[in-house]
Amino acid sequence: MSAGLPPHVRLANEIAAQFAHRPPTDAATAVATHMNAVWDPRMKAALIAHVQSGAEDLDPIAALAAHQLATK
Repeated sequence: MSAGLPPHVRLANEIAAQFAHRPPTDAATAVATHMNAVWDPRMKAALIAHVQSGAEDLDPIAALAAHQLATK
């Protein structure tokens, strides 16, 4: 599943999987909070750009988190 994915996509998908038991909006907020606290700004920017370009390989929760990051 994650072979060949850019690191920011692979990591976002892995983090999203950890919160998949929560409702999607809550999970996305938790993922975005984690990314804001831990991720380098360049990784966040790369993820946001990836979502803006279509991001079909991104977990839906990770995509929601990226949208939250983009609006902050």
